[in-house]
Formats: sequence, structure tokens, C-alpha cells
Amino acid sequence: MSNSGFVLLDKIAGETSFKALFPLKRVFSTKRVGHAGTLDLRASGLIIAATGRCTRLLPFVEAKDKCYSFRLHLGYETDTLEWDGEVVAQDEFGIRNSEFGIDDSCCHPGAAGDRIQGITREAVEAVLPQFTGDIEQIPPKYCAVKINGVRASDLMERGRNIELNPRKIHIGELKVIGEGKVTEGCSGKEFATFDLICECSKGTYIRALGRDIGRALGTYACVSQIRRHRIGNVAVESAVRGEDLTRENLLPVDAVLDFPVVRLTDEQVATIRQGNWLPWKEKVEGVGPEGNVFAANMQGEVLSLCHYEPGRIKPKFYLGEDG
Repeated sequence: MSNSGFVLLDKIAGETSFKALFPLKRVFSTKRVGHAGTLDLRASGLIIAATGRCTRLLPFVEAKDKCYSFRLHLGYETDTLEWDGEVVAQDEFGIRNSEFGIDDSCCHPGAAGDRIQGITREAVEAVLPQFTGDIEQIPPKYCAVKINGVRASDLMERGRNIELNPRKIHIGELKVIGEGKVTEGCSGKEFATFDLICECSKGTYIRALGRDIGRALGTYACVSQIRRHRIGNVAVESAVRGEDLTRENLLPVDAVLDFPVVRLTDEQVATIRQGNWLPWKEKVEGVGPEGNVFAANMQGEVLSLCHYEPGRIKPKFYLGEDG
């Protein structure tokens, strides 16, 4: 039985993405494992992992859009932008509005000292459109972005003062799905909480998004309960916890990546296996702009990732077992 394929994991909060892969090494008796899209330590949800030669397909998975839910805490900001980090700024309930240039009309009318306390769901929803579409985002200082080869989070732990450049991201949908929840363990004083859901591109930091939504409202913010629900068309409901993983959870590559599949004869498979291109007169439907297709044998087992162009198919790399 092949040890190469995809595994859908439901990572628990408090476990690193790296540690979440340990069950794969045990169940499939291999050190060749990897995953697409690191989740923060405190975040939970879907990780798409790969074993064997299928690890070469992970960049294609990582490029997919993702969907997250999270809780937004208004009133304070922490060094990590998480709800229980070290507080670096605490709102004094209203005095921040002039600094951020926010119109008081976003809040309930009242005395200057309590207008921030009056932020409503409608006020939050009113600022969300400025964060949809193509935008620029400055990542959190505690993140995996590298500066001269060193992670920003490592530099922060060493006491370095760093500045990160904005990055282009895309947010397709951002909406409030709940409000007023109480979260245990907040390190600062919150005056409102809202639960949101976000569909976004690769490279989006939910912690930074929460920070920026708070500033758009004229206050500070941080987040909690980040959970990834979807990567591409794959949902967390199809995932398994690491302790429940078995060999039956290994998926073929075309169950995760939706590239078109072409069927090859044994002779054609041998040609692809040797790194040679195949003449291909039939039109392949559903090919994206990058021209990626999977080549499978007549039994439907995917053996290679290839590039299709009218008239021929060229192998990129082989995914099947040796021999």
C-alpha cells in the first residue's frame, strides 16, 4: 500500500502545526511529511498534510483561499495580538477617537467618555467593507515572516524592535456572526466582543486583521478562538484528530487538488515516468491558467503532475511508487 497522499487533520488549540504531524510519521512509518499553511499555536482547525512524494504538491494547496472564524475583543491590544498576551495599549473608553481620525457617528451618541463603549454590531459592520477586496496588511510582529533569514517572532523574543512591511492580500468575505460573548483569561479590559468569519487569500493574518478593525473603529483590538474551517474546497468536517489517525485516512491527491485527470496506458505511463512528454490530441476540459493536470493510469491512480498545452502533456514530477 502506498504511503504517499494527503491527510486532513483537525489541529487542536495549543498544539504547534509541526507537532500535529507526529501521528503521520508514526502511522505511515516515514519522516517525509509536511503541511500547507501553518496555524498559530493558539489556533485550531484544518491542516492539510502530505506524506511521501505528495509533499511536493503542498505549495499548490497552500495557494488556496481559506476560511477562518475568530473572536474580536475591543478595548485593548497585546504584543501578540491575542487576547491573553502582554497588554501594550488599553483604551480609556473614548479618548482614542481623535488619534485615529474616526467619526463619532460610528458609535451611539453620548458623553465623550463613553462613546467607545457604545460601539454596536452595526458600527463594526460599517467598517468591514474597507477590509474586503485587495488590500495591504502589516503582519503581526510575532509571526513566521523572516527578516534576514530569522523569524520575526524569534527577533521579538530576543528583545529586538522590528518593523514589517505591508503585504498584499485579498479578503473575499468578512462578516459578523455573533456578539457579546465572554472569554476567560483576557489580559486587558475589553468592552465589547464580536465573532466574525473571514474568507481570505494565502498570507492573511487574522490577528493583524483584528488589530486593524479595532483601529478603524477608533480603539484597540485583539483576537481569540481563531479556527480554520476550509482550505480551497476542503472543509474541516472531513478532517480527523491526530490521535484517531489510521492508514484509512490517507487520501489520493485528486481528492484535495481539483486538477483535471487524464488516463494513460501503461506505455504512456512509462514515457511520463522517464520524464518525456506525450503527444495529446484530445482537449482537456477544466485546465486552469497554469496548465496543471494529473496523469493517472487506467485504474485511476494518479502517478504524475503534468503541464498540459494543446498538443502535448509534459511531466513536472512523478508521484507514483518506484518500480
